[in-house]
Amino acid sequence: MSKAVTLGLKPSFGFGDRIGLATPGHVAAMQAAGGEIEAIYPQQSIREMTRTRRNPEGVMADALRGMEEAGWDRETGADADHLKEPSDVDITAAAGFTFFTIDPSDHVDEQADGYTLEELKTMKSNLGGVNWIDEYEGQEIDLPNGTQLTIDEEACLRAAVKYGLAVNNAVELSNYIAKVCTDLGQDFEIELSVDETEQPTTLAEHYIVAHRCLDQGMKLVSLAPRFLGDFEKGVDFKGDLEALEASLHDHAAIAELLGPYKISLHSGSDKLSMYPALARATKGRFHVKTAGTSYLEALRVVVRHDEALFRTIVNFARDRYDTDKATYHVSATLDSTPPADDSVSLEELEREYLEIWDEVPVGKGFTKEGRQILHCTFGSVLTHPEYGPAVRQVLEDHLDTYTEILKVHFVKHLEALRAGM
Repeated sequence: MSKAVTLGLKPSFGFGDRIGLATPGHVAAMQAAGGEIEAIYPQQSIREMTRTRRNPEGVMADALRGMEEAGWDRETGADADHLKEPSDVDITAAAGFTFFTIDPSDHVDEQADGYTLEELKTMKSNLGGVNWIDEYEGQEIDLPNGTQLTIDEEACLRAAVKYGLAVNNAVELSNYIAKVCTDLGQDFEIELSVDETEQPTTLAEHYIVAHRCLDQGMKLVSLAPRFLGDFEKGVDFKGDLEALEASLHDHAAIAELLGPYKISLHSGSDKLSMYPALARATKGRFHVKTAGTSYLEALRVVVRHDEALFRTIVNFARDRYDTDKATYHVSATLDSTPPADDSVSLEELEREYLEIWDEVPVGKGFTKEGRQILHCTFGSVLTHPEYGPAVRQVLEDHLDTYTEILKVHFVKHLEALRAGM
């Protein structure tokens, strides 16, 4: 069985698989779409593994086996997603992961965007270990795309208060990754996630965070800012596409100047309307991460082959939604979707909770917020003693259906990205 490798600056697409049966469909999509985008098949966060009761070895084995069975003869990366602790690194590196996504969000000051300048000045003295503020204040940087970035006192202080401790944590974890992988004799690359915030990442924040990390030796191949607009789980981008693309060009220019490194889109599932802009702005130097959408497409297989199970899962998900949505950026409400009683047809349930591709305009992603109810509750469903095994059994009995559904689903994603390349 092959092993994962590092992909460097090649454009890449991550396929998360929360059940362990999706890789043949992911491979089929990559084979059908063709082109120069590289695949990351083994991809799972520690949070997802916890919620599905999987482990890094199992995630890796399922993906590599699926690749082999589907006849994939190209490379794959392997994304150990949203790492927070050294112990997360230990178990994912030992399993052969090569792409380590550091998530320092626990150390980000989420209130920093609301502080006044005087408050920021007061807080400066409490930032132990953040001693670089004077280095950036007053800098004027000419970006390769013609934008001039000026880092004034307020922008510098806000970046320090918001991200200073997070950068220190990220560098520390990066050094640990380097040591562990060196000891194991394996190559590695690092992605930094700073997208877990309510407010968009400013250009000054992006520049300072990336410069600090690179200056301290981080092997940074990709960075995920928090972009303009809304990137809710399970649905297409919500916001001003023109403003987003202009911002993407500026973020990509910073990555070109400092790295180069890729610009990464998290919560990338179904964001087809902005994929061409991402590919254009980055000149093909991007990474897209998807996960929950393959689980939702698994439930589409259940729609086709076990109506009673799908209705049961919809109602169970509705009962769990208000609890399970706590860690997700979603806007769906239970009032916006119908319960799965007999008065609602199966076709209407699929339309409301999964949407139907044939009814979606070309170049757009799904918009029905009912998808978010199913997305957020994946862990509760898959670990349920009855529903989890039942879903898996349907997929195992109808793997050809699942493979074909995933192929259609992800070809649309990949073609939208290639439209901008």
